[in-house]
Amino acid sequence: MRALLIAVLLSVAAPAQAADSSAINWVEWDSAVFEQARKERKLVILDLEAVWCHWCHVMDGTTYTDARVVDLINRHFIAIKVDQDSRPDISNRYEDYGWPATILFDPKGKEIAKLSGFIRPNRMVSLLQAFVEDPRPGPSITEPSKIAWATTTQLTPAERADLHSRQRAQYDAKWGSWGRHHKFLQWDGIEYLFTQVVEGDTESAARARQTLDAQLTLIDGVWGGAYQYSDSGVWTNPHFEKIMSFQAGNIRAYALGYAAFGDKRYLDAARSIERYLSDFLTSPEGAFYTSQDADLKQGEHSEGYFGLGDKARRALGIPRIDKNIYSRENGWAIEALAVLYDATRDQATLRRAVRAADYIIAKRNLGTGGFAHGEYDKAGPFLSDSLAMGRAFLALYRSTGDKTWLVQAQNTGKFIQRYFVDERAGARPGVRTAAVERKDSSPNGDAVVIRTENVVAARFANDLVSLTGNARFKTMRDTAMRYLTTPIIRDEFPVHRVLLANAEVAGAPITIARVRAWAQRTARR
Repeated sequence: MRALLIAVLLSVAAPAQAADSSAINWVEWDSAVFEQARKERKLVILDLEAVWCHWCHVMDGTTYTDARVVDLINRHFIAIKVDQDSRPDISNRYEDYGWPATILFDPKGKEIAKLSGFIRPNRMVSLLQAFVEDPRPGPSITEPSKIAWATTTQLTPAERADLHSRQRAQYDAKWGSWGRHHKFLQWDGIEYLFTQVVEGDTESAARARQTLDAQLTLIDGVWGGAYQYSDSGVWTNPHFEKIMSFQAGNIRAYALGYAAFGDKRYLDAARSIERYLSDFLTSPEGAFYTSQDADLKQGEHSEGYFGLGDKARRALGIPRIDKNIYSRENGWAIEALAVLYDATRDQATLRRAVRAADYIIAKRNLGTGGFAHGEYDKAGPFLSDSLAMGRAFLALYRSTGDKTWLVQAQNTGKFIQRYFVDERAGARPGVRTAAVERKDSSPNGDAVVIRTENVVAARFANDLVSLTGNARFKTMRDTAMRYLTTPIIRDEFPVHRVLLANAEVAGAPITIARVRAWAQRTARR
């Protein structure tokens, strides 16, 4: 019935009339919103966007200015707009839907639709009207299956062999990297390849080089910095936003590549991204900003702009920079710069990393080992901030030998253990994305546990166990690994994430020192 209704609405929809985008009564995410929805018998619509996202700008400028959409939302919905970078807990919950993500809830807070990407005005009118008429969950909502959680904390040899075989099959042998539509350097995949390279796997070495070579096309040759990805299965259709996670991941990968293969192009790539961070994403105090927009004029493609040289670009203006200073993004950048320092011994690189770390310690420290997300957090604390800073401290300790950084890392590990690990008997495994006792990340208060964060948590906790001998951190490591080795989680694409965590728990972290030692052994043969 709903499908028929949507088809009819699409066929008779009138031409859109423009409305002011501010005509929608947007509010911020708050658990009280759902109490209001129940009282007013309204549905809830969540627009989860990214400030750097081209299609988010297009949707704001077309769909959310359409008079019919505005009218439907204001009459029948409470409308929430969230910058996903500002709320890691909500972003993590819906990260599989990309940005923009559109989530509809019934008055009780139950999800009834989860929609990915740009939605044209006519389609949005149809969807909204259909759910106003029938607010039962649509086909995008599936009931979670009951999961038999793993009891082991490492992959068995057979499971590892099976996953490794899948990892090889998921690799794009023609174009490099993993995945067939979006092409970008998946840094955790590269790091897993290097865990195999140092064991003498020549195929992994060749694949690492192929991917590093291909990714060079996504590095801005004028300002430096890595574009987010290329679409259509090739490396030549870039999306031009520059996001901190991609800058940090590329720096780490190219530093490892340079240490392994001595290819100066890899060093130049890492340095060009460092230069971009210094020129565009560094605050006067030395901390790092969050991202740079894909568009010079929001909602308009900027391919021509990024084809220009420095002078011509600046004459037209500079795409918006998100000047929020988040602990998470700074942790990513600090770790990456420390790894680059390990490869180059460039003191200026290390000073940048230390200066940013000092700022976050001074301005975002919660006083208990953990870190706030931003300056004016309305929620939190979030796992990702403390996790990123904890890894940054360990990277600085490896780079400098200064035990002050190791103590900082231990304190952060204790904070994570206290607030994000549920140690009650029978608790679901996995490290939570928001504090265990917090209930406002979801209208239903259910905990969010995601694979990407648990991979990092397992690696971080394992490093702490190895470097300090403190067995308490095994609890964090083991609950993360129990979650990751559960088949339904373990087998998600891309499988190299779980393989990387397992490789480090079973052995040692992949570092510049290990890669360089392999390169030296290889050169002597």
